Amino acid sequence: MDNLGAGFAAFADPAYVILALVGVVLGTMVGVLPGIGPIGAMSVLLGMTTQLGPTGSLILFAGIYFGSTYGGSTTSILLNVPGEASSVVTALDGHEMTKRGRAGPALTIAALSSFLAGTIAIFGLMMSAPWLSGMAVKLGPPEYLALCVAGLLLLAALAGGSAAKAIVMICAGLAIGTVGIDPAGGDLRFTMGSPTLAEGFSFIALVMGAFGVAEALTMVGRRWRPKPVKAPRLRELLPSRQESRQAAPAAVRGSVIGFLLGLVPGPAAVLSTFASYVVERKISRNPDKFGKGAVQGVSGPEAANNAAAGAAFVPLLALGIPFAPTMALVLAALLLNGIVPGPTFVEDQPDLFWTVIAAMYIANLMLLVLNLPLVGLFTRLLSIPPQTLMPLVIGLCVVGVYAENNSMFDVVVMLVAGLLGFMLRRAGFSMAPFVLAVVLQPTLEVSLRQTLAFSDGNPGYVLGRPVTMVILGLVVLAVIVSARRALLAGKATRQRPGPVPDERTPTPGA
Repeated sequence: MDNLGAGFAAFADPAYVILALVGVVLGTMVGVLPGIGPIGAMSVLLGMTTQLGPTGSLILFAGIYFGSTYGGSTTSILLNVPGEASSVVTALDGHEMTKRGRAGPALTIAALSSFLAGTIAIFGLMMSAPWLSGMAVKLGPPEYLALCVAGLLLLAALAGGSAAKAIVMICAGLAIGTVGIDPAGGDLRFTMGSPTLAEGFSFIALVMGAFGVAEALTMVGRRWRPKPVKAPRLRELLPSRQESRQAAPAAVRGSVIGFLLGLVPGPAAVLSTFASYVVERKISRNPDKFGKGAVQGVSGPEAANNAAAGAAFVPLLALGIPFAPTMALVLAALLLNGIVPGPTFVEDQPDLFWTVIAAMYIANLMLLVLNLPLVGLFTRLLSIPPQTLMPLVIGLCVVGVYAENNSMFDVVVMLVAGLLGFMLRRAGFSMAPFVLAVVLQPTLEVSLRQTLAFSDGNPGYVLGRPVTMVILGLVVLAVIVSARRALLAGKATRQRPGPVPDERTPTPGA
């Protein structure tokens, strides 16, 4: 409690309060606007992190991440337009409540559930990160190698879509990460004689291109049809007593589910919302009400979504390994400021850790206070055509990348990465595995080299480490379950009867 009190005392500096406020407002805005998301916002602002410092960067990025989870639910409930993938489940019952004239209570329940889940997740982070850091000190290179492999493969297996395409993007990210100086021998690798590539490709340029520029090109090509927004009045926001009694237990259960799944590599926020929805429907006395405006279908998934967002910081700060693309950007912001998170992070950087914990509590409270009164303002952002916003996004990307190293080469890398990212998206490839692979490549390579050196080619060295075998066993289990699910889905598609041919229509060649 003394450490937490010192963290709150740091907010006597008004700059930290302003950064927290800017983060939550900006995060809510990108959560409301479909397609941009926290990754796009963080990638655009990544070049500013060296000016903000490590504490300011973490406060800003945490506010953006938490705010986007709040903002996505607003348009899901009012317009049936999920601002984020993790808000898709909320739209199932949230928009049905809007149709029945209960939009205000739905928004209030979503906000209060998110606040409760965020508070529980931050408390869990505060209690578990120091403990996990102490445990992580005992881990060796085989365990870190297993964690890196687990993060990449689970992301490919659980993210949805084609696992083969995700693995291709992982291999591409690992290959890009090898460009530059060999960490073991100091030799130059794959630089093609260019001194500019001696330090490798700029991560900021790659991320801004793959997410910022590619997202801007994607949004410009879409047809934007603004929908009329009728935001509820303040007096219409209060839920009934029965709705409150139904929502509170679901929010607590969703918080626990979200925090636990947030510790797992992959799209934890999306998986936790579906898991919470399934649990609430299973234990409900009236499962038929789900999909028709059930309060538990709003409170449970929203709580799970926000709890998963808070839990995602645990493996990053305690192990130094990001399990999600957003955490990869947070890691990049820390590395740019000379801070290396890992097992000794809490002990070496106590002021930074506890100030960020306090910032999360403050940002969570700010979101609760701001989102309900300003719900009409945030939803009106949907009427802004992307053609007016996306050129500004590209301009910020160019300025941010050039300001990092004053290098036009980085700008060219960003534009090429943006064009390739745009084309790969249209072909069905996700950029999240690519970015995570680029971030994890140094840790994975060093851990692999050290494991091979210690084992001297003996596989029994790895087989004799129980933590490593448990991690790899869970990965194998997840891959098998994902493959079985894909096979069942393909079999169901093949067995689905096609359209009955019309006898009056002659067949080709008849």
